Amino acid sequence: MNIKLVATDLDDTLLRDDLTISPRVIETVRKAKAQGVIVTFATGRMPASTRPYAEQLGIDVPIITYNGAMVQEAISQEVLLRKVIPLELAHDIISYLLKDEVIFHMYLRDQIFVPKMNKWSEEYAQRVNVPVEEGNLLQLLEKEEEGIEKLILFDEPESLTKWANIVRDRFPDQFHLTSSKPYFLELMHPEVNKGRTLLSFAADMGIKSEEVMAIGDGLNDLEMISSVGLGVAVANAREEVKAVAKFITTSNEEDGVAEAIEKYVLRSS
Repeated sequence: MNIKLVATDLDDTLLRDDLTISPRVIETVRKAKAQGVIVTFATGRMPASTRPYAEQLGIDVPIITYNGAMVQEAISQEVLLRKVIPLELAHDIISYLLKDEVIFHMYLRDQIFVPKMNKWSEEYAQRVNVPVEEGNLLQLLEKEEEGIEKLILFDEPESLTKWANIVRDRFPDQFHLTSSKPYFLELMHPEVNKGRTLLSFAADMGIKSEEVMAIGDGLNDLEMISSVGLGVAVANAREEVKAVAKFITTSNEEDGVAEAIEKYVLRSS
């Protein structure tokens, strides 16, 4: 197996629980890049919260963010792909959510907006190290020409299951729903997922799907892990993700990304 491209999720995969990258992972990524392997991220995060890790690893290729809704050059920040929830649909669902006072974020380009700050938003901002701005979401939409990247609803898993059913019933086939955390429900354009964007990204570089390794843990990683040549789940991944992976590596706390790259990517010297 000749892996030419490695795409890894960030939270609970590349990153340890304290949101840092271990020295072993840093060194393993350096070795893979030295062998000519392209290493990139495929994350649900926005570009601003991803960029510091790209800089730490010296990643200067495009990174996949917003679960595939945006591809942006890591260093120059040039946007190569932006597939958004259209304005009219964004207006309709945000209006509906505001009536029910559900806690949610609106992601617009590289900013996060919330109708009113709350504990979920405060904790989220601290975790991703990006400010969450309070604002009138419908007025913000009036200034936008294309649409929004993503919405996230926050609540306990049981409540989010109810909301997922509501969204599907009220807006059939108009969103792709996924989750990177049990207490997140993420809504994107129906054609957006990490797998679709990753395969397009690889094709643009002349790389076949069988030459791609994807590593992840959450439900938002299912499509990319199941669509590439070598789909890898970390040991702490959801059972649904492990079920579609070809290889289960060690956990994010045990350098699972390094373990997978050492086993399947690095050539013996």
